[in-house]
Amino acid sequence: MSPKPMKVAGIMSGTSADGIDVAVMRIAPGKLRPKVALLAHEGFAFPVTLRRAVLAAMNASSTSTAELARLNWRLGMAYAEAISATLQRHDVKLDLIGCHGQTLYHQPHAVAYAGRRFACTWQLGEAAVIAATCGIPVVSNFRPADMLAGGQGAPLVPLLDYVLFADPKRGRVLQNIGGIANLTAIPAGAAPDRVIAFDTGPGNMVIDALAQQLFNKPFDRNGAFAAQGAVIAPVLATLLHNPYFSLKPPRTAGREQFGREYAANFLKACQQHSKKPEDAMATATALTADSIAQSYKQFVLNKMRIRGSNNGAVDYIVSGGGARNSTLMAMLAQRLQPMGCELAASLQFGLPVEAKEAAAFALLAWQTWHHLPGNVPAATGATKPAILGQVTYA
Repeated sequence: MSPKPMKVAGIMSGTSADGIDVAVMRIAPGKLRPKVALLAHEGFAFPVTLRRAVLAAMNASSTSTAELARLNWRLGMAYAEAISATLQRHDVKLDLIGCHGQTLYHQPHAVAYAGRRFACTWQLGEAAVIAATCGIPVVSNFRPADMLAGGQGAPLVPLLDYVLFADPKRGRVLQNIGGIANLTAIPAGAAPDRVIAFDTGPGNMVIDALAQQLFNKPFDRNGAFAAQGAVIAPVLATLLHNPYFSLKPPRTAGREQFGREYAANFLKACQQHSKKPEDAMATATALTADSIAQSYKQFVLNKMRIRGSNNGAVDYIVSGGGARNSTLMAMLAQRLQPMGCELAASLQFGLPVEAKEAAAFALLAWQTWHHLPGNVPAATGATKPAILGQVTYA
């Protein structure tokens, strides 16, 4: 099938489980890579009861088949409603939808189960509900094909990062800070197989968990609580010795590593040194900033130098909800600028900070529709390019 121009909506709900982002993209074939343009972006909070159900399922040590089946269909309804609301606000006729779904479980490495060893992943959100409600074909379930090609099923955003941000003269790092933080590093003039991408560790996940427990707030708006606290240095130093931060890329993380249990232990460690809740918030924010900077220094900086991309400064472009946390952004700037990084939000490059991951799954859906691979093996660890996802027709 020859690639053709299409208008595609990408849907993303991340590990924070705070809501749904929809990005409507115009995507057309180009000489070297697709041409993409953002037409519309909308964000929708999950209803309280749905978010509660999602978080309970993520953290459940046991649940029922009925609960998971219902959640799968309810998420499909929520995604369909988000698409419908977006189209009501914008005069766009869609050709295709790409839906990442809500990750309930992601196990990138093989473990033993029922007599076999294998990796696995699971994203909920019934694609048939979306397709039938919207009358538009849906591409979903993107991660398994990469995992079956030997990859970790993540990160999958690097294709969009490369298409939008690769530059012949400037080295660029695309840092997304959602529940989990991940980066894509593109040396100046690099081909896709020279891209470096991996999850750096916790993004907003621990910060949000503490904001909810300590202040009864869904998140630390603008980093206001953290700004009033002091970082508890011994706790931070201990946490940065977590074995995850020493793993060489490719690597992925999720609630399995930095979820509810991790946040509870984190808070307990902080309270042994300080009873001031703002100090715990400051320490959680510093954990995100330090783990990002440490990851860049350990796994990216020298490779950018070797490949000749830091004759000038590196553009360090931040997206995701963390880009709106001014305390976190200040901490990142303090740590990254000495390494030659110029910090910016993705909006300064024309892409709203909450839109990037949704935009990525619009592009991946377009790739799948045209039988083109969507993974970047250098990022996921796959042995070959793979066509991602499954198509559900309307």
